[in-house]
Amino acid sequence: MGEDVGQSGRRSVFDRAHRLTTAGLLMLVTFVAFESMAVATAMPTAVTELDGLAWYGWPFSAFLVASVIGMVVGGETGDRRGPRVALLFGVGVFSVGLLVAGVAAHMSLFVAARAVQGIGGGAIAVSLYVVAGQAYEPALRPKLFGAISAAWVLPALIGPLVAGLITTHLTWRLVFLGLLPLIGVGLALVLPAIHGLGVPREAAAPQPARRWWALLAGLGIGALQYAGQRLDLLAIAVAAAGVAALVTGLRHLLPAGTVRARPGLPAVVGARGLLAGAFFGMDALLPLALTQLHGYSPTTAGIPLTAGALGWATASQLQGRRPGVPRVVMLRAGFVLLAVGLAATAVVAVPGVGGWPAYLSWAVAGLGMGLGMPSVGVLLLDQSPEHRRGADSAAFQIADVTGSALCVGVVGVLIAATAAGLLALSSAVLVAVAVLTALAVLGSLLAPRAGAPAAAPAAPEPASTLAT
Repeated sequence: MGEDVGQSGRRSVFDRAHRLTTAGLLMLVTFVAFESMAVATAMPTAVTELDGLAWYGWPFSAFLVASVIGMVVGGETGDRRGPRVALLFGVGVFSVGLLVAGVAAHMSLFVAARAVQGIGGGAIAVSLYVVAGQAYEPALRPKLFGAISAAWVLPALIGPLVAGLITTHLTWRLVFLGLLPLIGVGLALVLPAIHGLGVPREAAAPQPARRWWALLAGLGIGALQYAGQRLDLLAIAVAAAGVAALVTGLRHLLPAGTVRARPGLPAVVGARGLLAGAFFGMDALLPLALTQLHGYSPTTAGIPLTAGALGWATASQLQGRRPGVPRVVMLRAGFVLLAVGLAATAVVAVPGVGGWPAYLSWAVAGLGMGLGMPSVGVLLLDQSPEHRRGADSAAFQIADVTGSALCVGVVGVLIAATAAGLLALSSAVLVAVAVLTALAVLGSLLAPRAGAPAAAPAAPEPASTLAT
């Protein structure tokens, strides 16, 4: 590697040795993020044209369920065949999904295409961590994860607007097809740069059963999401089946001791789930609360989400410039700021105050995520051995998806209760804030465990004890 060092004497993620890898990774993240942010804008037009309004929720659920499978497959591929092959697989499958979605003439094919995108997107998310673990030395990883977090900001700001303009004045199909050449550019940049990254010396043995456990966990997540949209006896049955499927699948996918936040890697994976669940649960509820309680327009109600994204990006950059601060300190500070931002957001439910405090409170919550998310990423790579980095990164991403889905499901139940006249919306907001703030506080208390050295390897535990 070249020694292109800045004036400070420290290496950079954009020095000669890393600039192509960094540029390619950031382009891929940006375009995947754009698709994630833009699809919700294009979806109403797409399902109407495809005569599939009754299937409206399925494209979202299909992506989410399939992404869990993609995370496991991507992690296995990275551990057995190296990050280059894993990234090629993820980008290739994701691109096929974009192409099929863009040309779909029937809603069933469109839903299938979204599932294919989910597999590719899950594999890409895991591959990023595998590449980061091999291509970047530990001192550069905080800066890399800060840059990756920042790469989500532009899509968050302009994604829905651009997708709306394309859908209105051209066609919704370009929201999918238009990304294909751009993703190709990102892949062309990153592949030559990671050509030398090989297979781990201790390649992991194949575990095909993990894919079935991933499918089971993904179906459990989908069932819980569906149950959260209903409020009847069927919802109870679906939720019970979803919980059983999710718990059974996660036992085989997450590190042993994740639920108990056992010191070391299990606590890192658990912290990721708590961060994602607490933040995205309220992120889904806040625009609705501002619209229904204070009469805000959709555009005005979305401003706090933009403030949160900007706070996230700002803190991500700041944490990358403080290499001397222990990661667990950063993580705990992130949880504390997230808890403060969540608790302060309860003000939107107070009559007569107005919704404007959410513009500030959600920026504070974003600052917390900007400190916390890169920190757990760094801790993951620090504590994951090279030959298991793909599987551990998959568990990391699965915890994120699971935490988000469960908390959004709780919010969905509260909203369904308000729609049925069982609960006032202001009360639902306060209950949601209380639950999500408690999760953030719990994370702040458990954060030191994420930095504790893992215990000496013991005999393999039976599958029934995993993730408990």
